[in-house]
Amino acid sequence: MKKIVVIGGGGHAKVLISILKKNADFELIGYTDPEDKGALLGISYLGEDEVIPSLLANEKELFAAMGVGSVNVNGYREKVYSTIKSFGIEFPAIVSKDAIVNEDVELGEGTVVYDGVVVNSGTRIGIGAIINTNSTVEHDCVIGDFTHVAPGSTLCGEVNVGRNCMIGAGSTVIQSITIPANSLVRAGSVVVK
Repeated sequence: MKKIVVIGGGGHAKVLISILKKNADFELIGYTDPEDKGALLGISYLGEDEVIPSLLANEKELFAAMGVGSVNVNGYREKVYSTIKSFGIEFPAIVSKDAIVNEDVELGEGTVVYDGVVVNSGTRIGIGAIINTNSTVEHDCVIGDFTHVAPGSTLCGEVNVGRNCMIGAGSTVIQSITIPANSLVRAGSVVVK
């Protein structure tokens, strides 16, 4: 069992905690956040992110999971990720037991695939991405680092999404479209060109 700490204490972190609790590969030891929000789903507050080095000193093998969500393209998640990585901790890719990730899919370090997601063959997903609840990523897509595919979104085949993008909730991107880096696709959009 890998011991893991969740970075962040908001709503996104709670969903991630639920996923990790269902996964027998991980033992949750707590969460970090600038603010003590009390126990989250029974998981203890450990302190601010600066507590990570002392946790690493006491644990031979400790991992982190990015529980900081995002609804914009300001690069905040990447900054938090870089800070935590500078402490020498690793972020495994995490896949919900209630998601489908088919063969020949690459998931970057720190990427999280949430409940009800389908990721199809030939897809490549970068570092620190969020593939959120009930979204679909069809065959041969490329998703850049720190991109968030929000709940209920659909990326049809061969879609290429740059780094640090937000694909809004319930949106659809038709096949073979390229979304440039730092783009925001608004919720409910249909991207056809």
